[in-house]
Amino acid sequence: MVRMPESRPYHHGDLRAALLAAAESTLRDKGAAALSLRELAREVGVSHAAPGRHFKDKQALLNALALAGYERLSRSLSAAEDPALPLEPRLTALARAYLTFAIDNAELLELMYARKHDPDASEQMAVAVERTVGSLERVLADAQKRGEIIEGDPEELNLVTGATLHGMAGFIAAGWLTPEAALTGVEGLVHHLLHGLKPR
Repeated sequence: MVRMPESRPYHHGDLRAALLAAAESTLRDKGAAALSLRELAREVGVSHAAPGRHFKDKQALLNALALAGYERLSRSLSAAEDPALPLEPRLTALARAYLTFAIDNAELLELMYARKHDPDASEQMAVAVERTVGSLERVLADAQKRGEIIEGDPEELNLVTGATLHGMAGFIAAGWLTPEAALTGVEGLVHHLLHGLKPR
């Protein structure tokens, strides 16, 4: 009697977490285009059909990766946030946390920004984006109440702050600025952001 080759059984403690970890590693090393559910299944040692129990397709995997990234960034910003501090050191701590995340997770951050506007992105993603992007807006709104910055639409002020930080992250990713120089210059960056470039 000829024995049929055994198919790999579906057996993994936390397959979803293992797939996301493998996907993030591939994203970091080879980019989003190289991601494949079949390849990830092979990498974590399960049948090629097994990932389908967690991610219906590659888009669902990308959304899950982006969501995990937002949750991690949110934890980093929360850990850096100290409402008792005056605005400048408070914002400097947040800026440093954001840039540190951007340096350590450049490919993931790019994916996060790309996926947040995807029509298939879940309500969970919208909440995660609000938790991270909204944290800066809340700091600025709080500073307005304290009279530390100008009046105006906090969302608009947040756009200027976010564009400044994300621009720095982009310079780092493009190699125009070293991570060390960016982190060393955070205090100066926030100072110029808050006080402007005009002589005082």
